[in-house]
Amino acid sequence: MAFNFQTFKTRALTALLFVAVMLTGLLWNFWSFLILFTVIHFGCWYEYLKLVEKIYSTKIDIVIKWFFAICGFTLMIVLGVQDYWADIYFYPFSIKISVKWSIWILEIVCLIFFLTQNKQIPVKAKWMSFAGLIYISLSFALFLNIRDNVFIFFGAEVDFGRMFVCIIVFSIWINDTMAYLVGSFIGKTPFSKISPKKTVEGTLGGIILCIVIMGLFSYVFFGVKEDDIKEFALFSLGIPAICAIFGTFGDLFESKLKRMADVKDSGSFMPGHGGFLDRFDSLLVAVPFVWLYLKLVVY
Repeated sequence: MAFNFQTFKTRALTALLFVAVMLTGLLWNFWSFLILFTVIHFGCWYEYLKLVEKIYSTKIDIVIKWFFAICGFTLMIVLGVQDYWADIYFYPFSIKISVKWSIWILEIVCLIFFLTQNKQIPVKAKWMSFAGLIYISLSFALFLNIRDNVFIFFGAEVDFGRMFVCIIVFSIWINDTMAYLVGSFIGKTPFSKISPKKTVEGTLGGIILCIVIMGLFSYVFFGVKEDDIKEFALFSLGIPAICAIFGTFGDLFESKLKRMADVKDSGSFMPGHGGFLDRFDSLLVAVPFVWLYLKLVVY
């Protein structure tokens, strides 16, 4: 894959604005984070359902599209935010309603309503649409959960949620950038038929450089004592490794969807980068594995 300076320039300039917006949302406070990923969540749903329509040559009613996106958003909030959903009391009637159970019922109604509406829509298209609740909404829910959590780190409870989500995002950015650069200069061996431009050299280079760069950054920024080497490795090397490896599979999965839909990009909100799914495909697959890793190893 030959290096294209004009393409790289377009991607770089567009990325500057993207990075500025992302950093503001990630670092300002929890609410800026929530607003940022609420917008991204709905953007991903819009593009995902467009792909489903193209793949199965069908048309999903706009009401159903919004119904799915809103159900996905409620799922993201309920699972992602700690101690937020409590029972609601309606006075003066003393009626108590469980918000969480109400959300689960809404999800079930969504499934039944969609699967039984409009017989012209293929059943596979209906199930694939419903799968977006797992592919998109559940992933963002776990990402939100990581942000809104307290972790046991170096033997103490620390509010490192903000730091962990930044490490995830930065790791994916570094992996994508390094894979593109390494593949552009020395890539020769195709990695997958799904994405012809992706090479073995670029993929391995991206993964290795992602781990090395994030490890060096963490070492310089945080420092490490001899007694903390194990925890440092789990934190500074483990998360980037998971993001780089599973982020690559996330990119391939979205490439498969686009190939099935016969489109180059999922959208066009970022020149040179495509749409929301093109930008966050790696994140959607990597986050569940990072969440499991944090639950099993770091918590």
